[in-house]
Amino acid sequence: MKKLLIFFVVFNASTLMAQQKDSLPPHVYEWGALAVIKDETRLRRQVMKGSTTALSLFEVYATTLEPGKAPHLPKVYDDMDELMIVKEGQLKITIKGESKILGPGSVAFAMAGDEHGIENTGNTSAIYHVFKYKSKFAMNQERAKQNGGSFMINWKDVVVEKTDKGKRRAFFNKPTSQLEKIEMHTTALNAGLNSHAPHMHREEEILLILRGSVTMNIGGTLYKAAAGDMVFLSSGVSHNLTNTGNEQCEYFAFQWRN
Repeated sequence: MKKLLIFFVVFNASTLMAQQKDSLPPHVYEWGALAVIKDETRLRRQVMKGSTTALSLFEVYATTLEPGKAPHLPKVYDDMDELMIVKEGQLKITIKGESKILGPGSVAFAMAGDEHGIENTGNTSAIYHVFKYKSKFAMNQERAKQNGGSFMINWKDVVVEKTDKGKRRAFFNKPTSQLEKIEMHTTALNAGLNSHAPHMHREEEILLILRGSVTMNIGGTLYKAAAGDMVFLSSGVSHNLTNTGNEQCEYFAFQWRN
């Protein structure tokens, strides 16, 4: 019991020190409160940008594209990975010369060094989330290649697993060029249920609410969140989620460590 208590105290003390050094605290980002910035090719909603315990740079934003538009020419990040999640509409995403048409809920992951581009090939506007990150440790491209490298996953191709609380879609669980591990899934949670008891872990985590109304417990403080909202949970912060709506809610959850 003493060893467990000592671990708990040391873990929380180190986590608190890390959070004090990092610029991104745990937070709920409301979709409706995000400022909309317009440029020549797109609308952009900046969600967050800063450092975390694991990452020297973590930037998240959402882009709206009109039909036939691209946000930029195909590009390569030499020292960052980029994860994209389609929110609305239809996008043609190309990575290393391979193209796929992806709809809502679909995911594209471009590892550092791989050229990638995006185009709205649908008949309506399209919205997608972008997560760009750079590790505080040295990049490991060989590790990324050994585990499959860049990839794209269509929402409709992901197997749905029934659980005692709703259902789950497992997207991926693997290392990248920047991270020892990143795991991503969706959870559909029945009305009135908790995701789990309040807990904490080393991994940092993002929750992206797809549908429904929820209440987030972050360090003992409760926050409401709804479809389109995003939650950042830093390493070592106690948290859980409750479906406070009358119907099933659903959300992306992905966590990482290095």
